[in-house]
Amino acid sequence: MFHVKLPGHDAIARQADEHLVTHRVKLPRKVVERPIRQVVKRLVMALVVLVVTALIVYADRDGYTDNSDGSVDLLDAFYYATVTLSTTGYGDITPVSDGARLTNIFLITPLRVLFLIILVGTTLEVLTERTREEWRLNRWRATLRDHTVVIGFGTKGRSAIQTVCATGLKKEQVVVVDPSSKVVDAATAEGYAGIVGDATRSDVLKRAEVHKARQIIIAPQRDDTSVLVTLTARQLNRGAKIVAAVREEENAPLLKQSGADAVITSASAAGRLLGLSVLSPAAGMVMEDLIQQGSGLDLIERPVVKAEVGKTPRQTDDLVVSVVRGHRVLGYDDPSVGTLQLTDRLITIVRATPAPQIAPDIRPMPRA
Repeated sequence: MFHVKLPGHDAIARQADEHLVTHRVKLPRKVVERPIRQVVKRLVMALVVLVVTALIVYADRDGYTDNSDGSVDLLDAFYYATVTLSTTGYGDITPVSDGARLTNIFLITPLRVLFLIILVGTTLEVLTERTREEWRLNRWRATLRDHTVVIGFGTKGRSAIQTVCATGLKKEQVVVVDPSSKVVDAATAEGYAGIVGDATRSDVLKRAEVHKARQIIIAPQRDDTSVLVTLTARQLNRGAKIVAAVREEENAPLLKQSGADAVITSASAAGRLLGLSVLSPAAGMVMEDLIQQGSGLDLIERPVVKAEVGKTPRQTDDLVVSVVRGHRVLGYDDPSVGTLQLTDRLITIVRATPAPQIAPDIRPMPRA
């Protein structure tokens, strides 16, 4: 089982922790009580059972005898309850009357069983939980392949995986890697498997089974981290599709040289959208609508159907933007496209919802 320690607040603590930190795989699970809270609750329940047993014995103290002095006081009652519930049974305090013996049969014995269930059950539950978690982890590793690994579960990583899952990818086929334990907890709460660790380290990526992944989405907060992660991921998996995000456009060539199949520049893309919105608010709104997944207009890629073979892109029912032929992406008006082939794929614009789009300059103003 893998454990993790959070880094300290100063450099010395961080350096010391680096030698102790391992990387923990977190699988999606139901929300349960914290283990410490469960143990405390069980202990409180055991103490309640102990007190109830002692009070029962003290209330019927005339039916008991103490070999030392013959009488049973409150302390003797607690002593008897303790040794009885723990099945120790020294025999120095014993029930002698019929009523005390009946009380032992119908009350003390069930309380003794309940007391043992509470204490022993806690230990068994912890051991069972550990065994079950270890079994789930081993089974997860054995069955995980052709999955998607997301490096960084911030705004970019979260939006990227939501878009991919909207096309049919199961959440069980997604593994999130992030250095923040809170971020990974948020990912597992949404149904994804998560790993806490530095993705620039090959051992962390190996725990995410990167070498068996089909596609890798790299969206950390820093561009240098993107480059290092891309280099490491490409070294571990030569055939996976790697898509990476950078803030600055000048770093995009470095990522492509590092092995990324596609590089998205977030800063320049946001800047172009801002500029387009200034020049044409309606055009900016359409572009923003295309970027948002699941509402308004969506940009999708689909195969050519048999009924479209032999037609030009403009003769199809959908609004075709580009044609993917082999490893080339051709514009809809490219003369080399000619007619569509069965092996082609179309990038089209479709409407996800029937709601009409209202341009910003004609939207009704809110009333004061």
